[in-house]
Amino acid sequence: MQGTQVGKLAIIPMRGSEEMAKKVEQWIRDWRPNCDDLIICPKLVRFNTGEGKAVIDESVRGLDIFIVCDVFNYGVTYNMYGMEVPMSPDEHYQDIKRVIGAIGGKARRITVIMPMLYEGRQDNRTYRESLDCAIALQELSAMGVDNIIAFDAHNARVQNAVPLNGFDNVQPTYQMIKALLNTIPDIKPNRDNCMVISPDEGGMQRSMYFSSSLSLNLGMFYKRRDYSRIVNGRNPIIAHEFLGSDMEGKDAIVVDDILASGDSMLQVAEKLKAAGARDVYMFVTFGQFTAGLDNFDKFYADGIITKVFTTNLIYQRPELLERPWYQTVDMSKFIALIVDTLNEDKSISSLLNPVGRIDKLMTDKGLR
Repeated sequence: MQGTQVGKLAIIPMRGSEEMAKKVEQWIRDWRPNCDDLIICPKLVRFNTGEGKAVIDESVRGLDIFIVCDVFNYGVTYNMYGMEVPMSPDEHYQDIKRVIGAIGGKARRITVIMPMLYEGRQDNRTYRESLDCAIALQELSAMGVDNIIAFDAHNARVQNAVPLNGFDNVQPTYQMIKALLNTIPDIKPNRDNCMVISPDEGGMQRSMYFSSSLSLNLGMFYKRRDYSRIVNGRNPIIAHEFLGSDMEGKDAIVVDDILASGDSMLQVAEKLKAAGARDVYMFVTFGQFTAGLDNFDKFYADGIITKVFTTNLIYQRPELLERPWYQTVDMSKFIALIVDTLNEDKSISSLLNPVGRIDKLMTDKGLR
């Protein structure tokens, strides 16, 4: 039964997030058969100089607005000085602020759903450097954003920058496990046949959650880096050292939040296969594949990786979806559940803690 709404629900998709917004709307309309159209499409104008503006043609007064955005969608382009230019995260983020400016304080509440946080990896300071993610969160707060919903934040402590605002860091644990069991029905996720692997020490908490939910043993790779030099903004990795029990004959589930070029993950897969692992599966929330897909094609052909699971929370290039080693994890229903629940001013605690759903899934599959 539908509860009391904070305000009439409206979903505003930013450029590149239209498909996700339509899926979310369809789920909610299935649950609310008599509701009106939910999507409001802003006009995001780009001038040939690269400047822009946002225009909203309909009233937003009193609405409970959810802005859906993917600031890493490089598939969106615009024309500047006669050149076709892909939109950068900076430009996507600026458009979010333009839309909030166009709303002009008339909405009842504004929630920004930004699955991969803008500048989320620029979350702490070790030298004289900017703290871009924290500054962005403070900007959104100052502009009247009430809630920010992120998925698998690189460092969830960045929410300390806006302690008086709503900030929810959502994990796709249940959806990943469900996708694995549906895609690989003969997998045996038990301690004798499977192990969860963290590719580095920074991802241990995430991997511990997966291993605990599946009642599996946990292993970890320690990255030895060369701190005497910086390559592409980072200290290069010299070697991966494995800490864990015997991998011989076991499937490995490697869990991480972000796959950029993928080189590090592929090195981990290579090490696991050399240690006797049977199949290597990768669970990654955000698959960017910044160095292309050729290396993954090669490692799949050589039998080093079996399947790569990433969500559709950020842009997926069309050729990625056609790869035999790739499996997308659709998050639209989960986002729709969050939007529907928040709009009715209910707690989303049960959605943020998927342990019960994972137990039921494993039981239904005959694995518990």
